[in-house]
Amino acid sequence: MRRKRFSLSIVENIGDSINLTPMIDVLLVTLILFILIAPLIDLDHVQLAPKGTQTDEFASVNPNRPLKIFVHKDDTIWLGKHLLSLEALEATLNELGKVHPNEIPELYCDEKASFGTYQRIKNAVEEAGFEQLDVILKRE
Repeated sequence: MRRKRFSLSIVENIGDSINLTPMIDVLLVTLILFILIAPLIDLDHVQLAPKGTQTDEFASVNPNRPLKIFVHKDDTIWLGKHLLSLEALEATLNELGKVHPNEIPELYCDEKASFGTYQRIKNAVEEAGFEQLDVILKRE
């Protein structure tokens, strides 16, 4: 019985011919792009209460504010006691932004409402010219 011997020289020659320089170049260019783009990304920040503080220490909700936006669990939008569509809310916020430019709108959002509705309302408030938006959460 004769045994055949396989030569590993063919496999060794293939391994020597693989050039990794183009792959490293692509990785470095990608890394440089991430480094350049990262500072340009605009992120929203939410200021949280420090740990161990009571919520009574912070500003209370003003019952006389004219800009109270309510979002219910079925994603219906109410401005005060008026049911509005998102388009009507945008138009109303633009008008109210001219009348009350220094007001801070309050957003009461149900926990079961979709995040997309919150995001669209936040964008509408920004486009109306308001600089801040108070998000009011219920205490349990």
